[in-house]
Amino acid sequence: MEIKQQLRLSQQLVMTPQLQQAIRLLQLSRLELIDEIRKELDGNPVLADDEIDPRARSRDQQADSGTGNAEGERLVDRMEERMRATSSDTNKADEKRVQEIDWEQFLENRSMQQSAPGTRGGFEELPPIEQNLTKQTSLADHVRWQLQMSDFTEDERRFAELVLGNLDDNGFLDLKGVDRPEGRTPDLTIEELANEAGLDPEDAPDVLRIMQEWDPVGVCSRDLQECLRVQAEMFGCDDLELTIIEKHLHNLEKHNYQAIARDLKVPVEEVYEAVKEIQKLESRPARNFTEMDDKSIAITPDVYIVKDQGKWVVTDNDRGVQRLYINENLTKQMLKDPNAKEFIGEKLRNAQWLIRAIEQRRKTIIRVTECIVEKQRDFFEKGVAFLKPMILRDIAETVGMHESTISRVTTNKYVHTPQGLFELKYFFNSSIRRVAEEDIASESVKQAIKKIIDDEDKQSPLSDQAIVELLTSSEGIQIARRTVAKYREMLGILASSRRKKHF
Repeated sequence: MEIKQQLRLSQQLVMTPQLQQAIRLLQLSRLELIDEIRKELDGNPVLADDEIDPRARSRDQQADSGTGNAEGERLVDRMEERMRATSSDTNKADEKRVQEIDWEQFLENRSMQQSAPGTRGGFEELPPIEQNLTKQTSLADHVRWQLQMSDFTEDERRFAELVLGNLDDNGFLDLKGVDRPEGRTPDLTIEELANEAGLDPEDAPDVLRIMQEWDPVGVCSRDLQECLRVQAEMFGCDDLELTIIEKHLHNLEKHNYQAIARDLKVPVEEVYEAVKEIQKLESRPARNFTEMDDKSIAITPDVYIVKDQGKWVVTDNDRGVQRLYINENLTKQMLKDPNAKEFIGEKLRNAQWLIRAIEQRRKTIIRVTECIVEKQRDFFEKGVAFLKPMILRDIAETVGMHESTISRVTTNKYVHTPQGLFELKYFFNSSIRRVAEEDIASESVKQAIKKIIDDEDKQSPLSDQAIVELLTSSEGIQIARRTVAKYREMLGILASSRRKKHF
């Protein structure tokens, strides 16, 4: 055993703070990047954006490179003098406007408002501004408004509030999944809700039925059958329609009209007519009361792909994203304080890292998008049917990056094209083999399946096996029946037995 020194060369990846920041910014979406920039602007005094510091871009380049030559300094000084002159004129104008205000009259009016009977004391007593903002009415709010207009007793109101608190996204009364003591039934009952509200349990069904007849009719129902039955009774449906709802809802969902006709001993034509009326009823009372979380979100593209003089051009969308600069004037003033030099030095380094990381993110997205355009040129020229199979490795090898980097670049990044708005991930898909031709992208196969189903005879829909045969004969696509079924489900298309329409 002895102690001795040895020299050894090795390579290892060190995740510096700069690298970690660059990776984190790369995987942020556009909205997340804007929030990140706002946070950095709030926390770093040497950073400025277009709105705060509208000086020339060359200043940022000087700060980034650290050159700071004499010509650049003279340019900055001239611009600062112009800004001081402009600022001085603005201050004089503001001072003039302030002097024109009759402050004594303003304070006298405010004093009279505070002392007048029946008026609010002042600004501090006004309701918060968010209470004055309009918002979309939820189903619970709509029903609660009708509850306030009703003649319910206090016990009935408490019971109704408990019912509203247990409505699901469809507007049904959901009493399942409630934690229950051992030995008790897993589902809560309306009688137990009544006991909790201090209402006689025998009155609970009557109160619930009154609520179900409010707008929208069928709300607060415990299941689809009860929802349809309430509507059928309210709208005056005949006995056959009520019977079908009560006894043959399962056959109705499967379009098994022959079984309904045999069981009820009525002609199938009468069943068809009854089903037409039942289909007019609402199966989801909350349909017109979509919550805020269900709203569609407008997507702003990160890049645009346009055709200019026969060439495809990729441009970034910097609208709404602040361009950051180093606030040199403020930095110089703060560096005069010896105690602040270390603090400002750290903030300057952080600002430079952030500016470089954002610029690198922009260049990387454009570079990857240009590579996608090069490989998917037929898609942009002719449409989805010409989308080629492509994986992350194809782009990674072309641009000289790792697959994980390409994955970060293409996640939550959107591109606007002549064919529509797509996530960059959309262009990466597996392949399906063609007969005696090159492979076709799985996304193109999905669109081919959708087109076949859209064009089929609705009274005699095609089975999955029939779709397989059509794809093979017309497109030369070799695909298994289970793959067709999987793609059909991904497209949200029902099986042939449930797509069939009898009228």
